[in-house]
Amino acid sequence: MSALDELYQVVAGRKKSAAEGSYTGYLFQQGLDKILKKCAEECGEVIIAGKNGDNQETVLEISDLLYHLTVLMVNQGIPWEDVEAELHRRAQKQGNLKQFHQVDKDT
Repeated sequence: MSALDELYQVVAGRKKSAAEGSYTGYLFQQGLDKILKKCAEECGEVIIAGKNGDNQETVLEISDLLYHLTVLMVNQGIPWEDVEAELHRRAQKQGNLKQFHQVDKDT
């Protein structure tokens, strides 16, 4: 079992029966808005750590972000398998650079 699978199982278990003082239980209790707010906050912290070039701090912040994304996934009923399937699908693509729309600022 991968670390992400293990994390998912722990988070899912806390949703069903959170121990008193459980941060995960608190997030589920607060609801989707709180979970989304934490995901956004952690994403910003990943950006700052990456910008600062501190790999150790970046790893910690990525871990925090993955944890909060896992809470969101459990809350929404999205299994890791769905995300993995999408990543595998994307890995098969080649030449998928998006074309950007040119804007004529003079019109």
